[in-house]
Amino acid sequence: MDYRTLGNSGAVVSTYALGTMTFGAEATEETSHTIMDDYFAAGGNFIDTADVYSSGVSEEIIGRWLAKRPDMRDKAVIATKGRFPMGTAPNDVGTSRRHLTRALDGSLRRLGVEQVDLYQMHAWDPITPLEETLRFLDDAVSRGKIAYYGFSNFLGWQLTKAVHVARAHGWNPPVTLQPQYSLLVRDIEAEIVPAALDAGVGLLPWSPLGGGWLSGKYKRDQAPAGATRLGENPERGMEAWKARNENAHTWTVIDAVEGIAAERGVSPSQVALAWLADRPGVTSVILGARTREQLADNLAAADVELTPEESNRLTTVSQPPAGVYPYGPMAQEQRSRKIEGGR
Repeated sequence: MDYRTLGNSGAVVSTYALGTMTFGAEATEETSHTIMDDYFAAGGNFIDTADVYSSGVSEEIIGRWLAKRPDMRDKAVIATKGRFPMGTAPNDVGTSRRHLTRALDGSLRRLGVEQVDLYQMHAWDPITPLEETLRFLDDAVSRGKIAYYGFSNFLGWQLTKAVHVARAHGWNPPVTLQPQYSLLVRDIEAEIVPAALDAGVGLLPWSPLGGGWLSGKYKRDQAPAGATRLGENPERGMEAWKARNENAHTWTVIDAVEGIAAERGVSPSQVALAWLADRPGVTSVILGARTREQLADNLAAADVELTPEESNRLTTVSQPPAGVYPYGPMAQEQRSRKIEGGR
């Protein structure tokens, strides 16, 4: 396992992070604890959760795991998120000082820790003044409740505004941004990736396998069945499955991934993850696993180093449509230069 600095901070995290949205929902506590044991045994050190994952149960499971293994607290880098409602009252949502004060204290209590290493705003809040949110986060750093902070699901202009507002007030700056990013979802390269590179903010991609499509478990025009989320619950997300299945671009990308995987003797998941981990600005790729077997397969991506030809092949076939002005061919070329130059 390789390690990188957490965005523009001095903290060091593994190239692959362990996402825990399945904990308490699709993975029992016993399985979740085993998954964490396996992850750390493989050299990982970065756990990502959120207060709303299983309504706080994910954080509680992690907290009980840490309580049973006190030596792991110094090794583990713990990230969580706040923003979405954990209750039904009007102030139980958003990034106001009032809500975040309670949300952070709740996360600390469930995790059983005195400090969260990375506290992330789960999404932009159009109601709360940005200055209020950033001042709260700066105060939380000063009080030792969080070490660093970042964002998730922010647009490019939102990230840039936050960076410059923090800078103008002399507050601690954000260090990371957690966006959806994969070979099948590269829209963030239009503005979000260049904004992150410009600010020195590290990217923490979620859904790196495109909801499982890049793992090779789905077949063209064959409805999911068996041991997949959609196969076990056919009523879940089938409209999205049909839309992606009918998109020719999906299968062009999957064919390329599976072709390289066959040539290398590795799994499609490992190829897709290796490509993403090597993208400019990426700090750590968030792996989501509900079983030990899934985790083991994904972690093996740490041993896969794509050749420049293989990486370029995947980059070319997965290139999203150029769109219309100002996202036409000329702008796309300029963005490519900025992103590739960001290495």
